[in-house]
Amino acid sequence: MKSSLLLLSCLLLGCGSASQVSTHTVKTVDLPRYMGKWYEIARFDHSFERHMREVTAEYTLLPTGKIRVVNSGYNVKKGRYTKAIGKAKQPNAEEPGRLKVSFFLWFYGSYNILELDEEGYNYALIGGDNDKYLWLLSRTPQLSDQVKQHLLDKATARGYAIKKLIWVEQKKQP
Repeated sequence: MKSSLLLLSCLLLGCGSASQVSTHTVKTVDLPRYMGKWYEIARFDHSFERHMREVTAEYTLLPTGKIRVVNSGYNVKKGRYTKAIGKAKQPNAEEPGRLKVSFFLWFYGSYNILELDEEGYNYALIGGDNDKYLWLLSRTPQLSDQVKQHLLDKATARGYAIKKLIWVEQKKQP
C-alpha cells in the first residue's frame, strides 16, 4: 500500500511527459458545499486504482481550512475493501478550483475542478495538470446519460482522450 501511495504521489505530481490539455478550473467553488461523499463514475486507468469498483471519495473541511480526504473502494483482485486517507488544501484563494492533494508525506498532486454543477454540486469533472488524470464524479452512484454526455463533451473539448475512460461499477441505489 505504501509503495502504491508513493507511486500515486509521483504520478499526480506530473512525472513524465504528457500531451497538452486545458486545465483551467472553475472560477468559483464553495468548499463547504463541495464537501461530502462523491462516487467515482469514470476514470483513466492508474495502478493505484486498478481492479477497484465502488470507489468513493469523501471530503471533510477541517477547522484549519485543510481538507481530510478518504478514498475507498472494493479491490476485486484482493477481495476486500481498501481505504486511503489523505489531505488536501487550496493553495491560492484566487484559484478556488485548483487544489493540491497528498496521500504521502509532503508530496502533493494537482486536483483541478474542471467542471462543476454550479447549482446543486451534483457532478464534477476532475483532472490533474496533464492528460494522464481524469475523473467523472457524482453525488450518486449513477449519472444520467445526459449529464454523462455533457461531461464527456467538456472533457473532449479540453483535449482529453475520453476513449481511455474506465466506467466504474457502483452499487445501484435502492
